Amino acid sequence: MTLYKKLPYPVLPENTRRDIQARESYHLLKIISEFVEAGEELRAIQPAVSIYGSARTPENHPDYAFTESLSRKLSDAGFAVISGGGPGIMEAANKGAFAGRSPAVGLNIVLPHEQAANPYQDLSIKFQHFLPRKVMFVKHAVAYVVMPGGFGTLDELFESLTLVQTGKTPQRPIILVGSSFWKGLLDWVKDQLLMRGLISEQDLDLMQVIDSEDEIIAEIFAQYENRNEALESSAWALGL
Repeated sequence: MTLYKKLPYPVLPENTRRDIQARESYHLLKIISEFVEAGEELRAIQPAVSIYGSARTPENHPDYAFTESLSRKLSDAGFAVISGGGPGIMEAANKGAFAGRSPAVGLNIVLPHEQAANPYQDLSIKFQHFLPRKVMFVKHAVAYVVMPGGFGTLDELFESLTLVQTGKTPQRPIILVGSSFWKGLLDWVKDQLLMRGLISEQDLDLMQVIDSEDEIIAEIFAQYENRNEALESSAWALGL
């Protein structure tokens, strides 16, 4: 048997520790300031729908056209549209809403590549950190529409699913667009996660695949109206 000697915990000089603490405190304060500033600006953007999708989708792609059209309809129906503020699907979402009645919102992240702000934003908010940006996507939307995308889109999808599953966020529609794109992932979720008992049967109902613009809007409206009715009932019961 090989025994490994535990490495000693390094003891840093006092001035080095103070410098590290100062840098960490400054970093934390910057994140908090982004939470506060973005929250103030987004508080008036109600109701809103967050749209996730790839930054790499070209303008001539059917997913781009679909997103632009859907966003225009949502905007004209009274929903602000929140996107990542960059190119691809994000641009299509902002572009459609920008042409409609309700605000086009871009939550822009500073990245070394790929992300450049699109010009179709009524409200543009810039983030240095992913954490507050991800929270704003979830906190200020009544529904999430997920177009085909890469790692970032999957991250946002599973973040939304986890928050709703654990009750940290109220029940909201999580709509996947593109049956053929999402089929493999959904089959894996059922065959692996569900069959191994890693999720519950009802967790599958947290998301749904809808490929029709009108059906997506109808689903969002139905959930939004049900939520308002529940809030009114609660307020009546409390005598408010």
